[in-house]
Amino acid sequence: MSTAWNRCPLLPQRERHDSGHLVLGATVAVAPREAVDFDPAARPLRLVSEEGFERWDGNGALGYLVLEEIVRSTLADPPEHARVVVAQRCFPTGVLGYWVRRLAEGGLVAALTATSPRRLPHPDGGPPLTGTNPLAIAIPSSDGLPVVTDVSMGAVTHGDVLAGRAAAEELVPFGGEQAHKAFALAVGLELLVSALSGPEHGAVLVVARPEHDLVREFRELAAGRRLPGD
Repeated sequence: MSTAWNRCPLLPQRERHDSGHLVLGATVAVAPREAVDFDPAARPLRLVSEEGFERWDGNGALGYLVLEEIVRSTLADPPEHARVVVAQRCFPTGVLGYWVRRLAEGGLVAALTATSPRRLPHPDGGPPLTGTNPLAIAIPSSDGLPVVTDVSMGAVTHGDVLAGRAAAEELVPFGGEQAHKAFALAVGLELLVSALSGPEHGAVLVVARPEHDLVREFRELAAGRRLPGD
């Protein structure tokens, strides 16, 4: 087993894992079912480091390792107010909710999105135009229970297709007759990340210190109903 596997973060078992991702539990590592080129000896590089902006390059490292470095660095040196972090050549990125949860547990508001291979067609049909392009948001709470949302724009996941739980033609923008809304969001995220990180797959993180603590109040409004990330 390459040393890169040993450097990958151990993803908690409570997270829901897509079969298309590299999954590391407490004792087992499962390889992706699609080949990903990476250099086991590579380390991500921080090319720009400013108070409100950072740019990282995967430098041949597995995308999980790139985000691990970014999250560790951000928690060690959080922004005074807010920071945008661009990760170029960063793929695969795994379950984005895992990364933003860690940042929220460290007291930061975080939003993270990433591009992936083109798999979603236009709602009217045709070839795939965008990735499923998930968006994860985490909001910390003084009670230690952050709200964590993590949604991709596909009606099913690519992992479901790989595992045989869904047919390839089911991987379309979610929403049925309203699928144009998910498609529009997928397109917006695709072009947002690409405009900042370049033509190869990348990720964009926005992280900030919260000014208000509203999660506990929101939970009271929910009256015991499960919230995202619980």
